[in-house]
Amino acid sequence: MTDSTELFGPSHVASYLETDGEVGYVWKNGTTILLLFTKGRKSGEERINPLIFQPHGDEFLIVGSRGGTDQPPGWLLNLEAEPKVEIQVKGERFPVRARIANAEEKPERWAKMAAVWPDYDDYQERTSRQIPVVILERRSD
Repeated sequence: MTDSTELFGPSHVASYLETDGEVGYVWKNGTTILLLFTKGRKSGEERINPLIFQPHGDEFLIVGSRGGTDQPPGWLLNLEAEPKVEIQVKGERFPVRARIANAEEKPERWAKMAAVWPDYDDYQERTSRQIPVVILERRSD
């Protein structure tokens, strides 16, 4: 069986989908992973990204860090183009609406995410870009 901590990119997605998250949900340092399904803003093709997340009440939090580079991750640009997307948490796939945490919401949510992945603080120091916390809220449409 594949060690979940070694998973990355397409192999992470494949293992997660094949096992309903049995392999791939728990990742490095005990972080938890969801799958984000977006449509490519240019290609129109489905994109699937495994991302560290934390539940926050009824919300799901992810961070658009791209390792602290000056360019945002492609999935974030796709969310800005179309915020109605789907996520999968373990074996459950459902629709959500994505939005960027506002100035009042961000500090608490950033702290929660940095508590599980301290590198986020380092990433923010590497770039002048304000790394966003993305809030994913369940939707029923």
